[in-house]
Amino acid sequence: MGTIRLTTAQALVKFLNNQYIRFDGKESRFVEGIFTIFGHGNVVGLGQALQQDPGELKVRQGKNEQGMAQAAVAFAKQNRRKKIYACTSSIGPGAANMVTAAGTATANNIPVLLLPGDTFATRQPDPVLQQVEHTNNASMTTNDAYKAVCKYWDRISRPEQLMNAMINAMRVLTSLDDTGAVCIALPQDVQGEAYDFPDYFFKKRVHVIPRRKATDEEIEDAVKLITSKKKPLLICGGGVKYSEAGEELKEFAKEFNIPIGETQAGKSSVESNFELNLGGVGVTGNLAANLIAESADLVIGVGTRFTDFTSGSKELFRNKDVDFVTVNASVFQAYKMDATKVVGDAKACLIQLKEALKKLKYKSSYKNEIIEAKNKWENEVKRLYSIEYPKTDFKPEIAGQNEDFLKEFYKLYGSALPQTTVVGEINKFVEKEFNGNYVVIGSAGSLPGDLQRLWRSSKKYSYHMEYGYSCMGYEISGSLGVKLAEPDKEVYAMVGDGSYLMLHSELITSIQERKKINVLLFDNCGFGCINNLQMSNGIESFGTEFRFRNEDQNRLNGEYVPIDFAKCAEGYGAKTYTVKTIDELKNALKDAKNQKVSTLIDIKVLPKTMTDGYDAWWHVGVAEVSNRKSIQDAYAERQKRLSSARKY
Repeated sequence: MGTIRLTTAQALVKFLNNQYIRFDGKESRFVEGIFTIFGHGNVVGLGQALQQDPGELKVRQGKNEQGMAQAAVAFAKQNRRKKIYACTSSIGPGAANMVTAAGTATANNIPVLLLPGDTFATRQPDPVLQQVEHTNNASMTTNDAYKAVCKYWDRISRPEQLMNAMINAMRVLTSLDDTGAVCIALPQDVQGEAYDFPDYFFKKRVHVIPRRKATDEEIEDAVKLITSKKKPLLICGGGVKYSEAGEELKEFAKEFNIPIGETQAGKSSVESNFELNLGGVGVTGNLAANLIAESADLVIGVGTRFTDFTSGSKELFRNKDVDFVTVNASVFQAYKMDATKVVGDAKACLIQLKEALKKLKYKSSYKNEIIEAKNKWENEVKRLYSIEYPKTDFKPEIAGQNEDFLKEFYKLYGSALPQTTVVGEINKFVEKEFNGNYVVIGSAGSLPGDLQRLWRSSKKYSYHMEYGYSCMGYEISGSLGVKLAEPDKEVYAMVGDGSYLMLHSELITSIQERKKINVLLFDNCGFGCINNLQMSNGIESFGTEFRFRNEDQNRLNGEYVPIDFAKCAEGYGAKTYTVKTIDELKNALKDAKNQKVSTLIDIKVLPKTMTDGYDAWWHVGVAEVSNRKSIQDAYAERQKRLSSARKY
């Protein structure tokens, strides 16, 4: 056995350069590169190692630690978890900034490697700059905050610990069923310490991502249940995308005449125009999928976690005889909804189930219900895409609208653009111009609901939604990550003004890296989605709109605050546009397509013109005691819905 004398940081870089994965017989590098924001906790350690010899790692400079880590999450997600970026920060605030991104990764089961600097292992200079001291525990640092949001956590207090830690890190990062964020905290003194590492630590490692099959007993149990049911519904979750099982799901649906409802993570695993694809299901789902879900006597969840948005807070599936089958790589997820479990890779398990059901010549009992539900929704989409407001008559067209909001906004910006009409125009444009070879990205606010309901994806993997954590600020950072993953595709971030203000630092990184992204910013003067939530539960608008303070009332209920987002982004070097009409939108989209630099289209959309409802319920904590009748009514409705919701 030979040895190589390296610092801990140099050994880490060398190790990362030799990690590969094999999936369906194809081998590829696993770690694409590393995002960095250097500070005193990592610049002379890991920074020195990367400057001296990064190997094949691409080193990219972030602008905000959360932003660069969110870009890394999106990169891995768009690569269907087959490639990752690592991220390094200094200690203290830099490390704390990445905690949110770690939560995003773990909630969505996306691998990301986080390498925050840490305080001195020797503790001799303590307290160092940015160190948080704990009088009851000298070993605790900012990086302990990662423990709640990571799938694996370690701190390297001696160089030789790196070997065991990184093998475990790779175990989690390449896991089929238990992946997420990995934090390896690196004390700044240990980063520079040398050790004689055995050369076998740096050998090429190929981590095989298997297609695990379900057991015969699991298949038998699932088939027995399925064949006893007449009106099943398939739920296409993110596991279908990561397994690359879209074709198998389509074949399964077609063979047995079973309709498909999509989750946010699963959308675009199956093309929107597939005849049995009903579209989004649940709280942000559409009329077609939710109608079928209400009467289904069996729900087959494929690669889904059955979040509250997918299940309508467990109240959507209202057939008294409904049962559940789960197909999932994770035993933990497979136990959801007290289901009959099929544990394994989505593609492999669908093939097993299909073969067993074909032998029994199973068919669902649907007749015209699927096409009738789709036609109802198609008519509603046409209406939503074609709404126009005469500038003198703001009669509400969508549930939840308030005429006063619309008039006030028009007075401020001179725009009468409904959000649903804008979404429709953008969808038609990108499909026509790129024939499906684009990626649209979203995460938080009202846009995820509009996109899950209204967006049509003609090609696989063209829809990228982070909705496991619904992290505001993901959209623009995520667009950079997607562009790094798919450099030949046009990338569009769909972001609200509230989310844009949370985090847009990586727009500058996209310009610096010459990776063009397109930011479609929907400005409705506030946190419109949450404003809807409070008002629909009987509360008056409070603290959710961007308004000037009214000193007499000590409330933020003055006039709207006008913001020129285009001018802001122009200062960064982006090509920008301000849009107040459909013609201006069309012209901006056409011109932006021909730009070489990142673009931002500041779209002034009327508040309260997003989609809403479609017969799904979201369980939130409404006040049990209130002096407002509207809140009392909302609480009564909550109790009524709870009485019919499943309890597990």
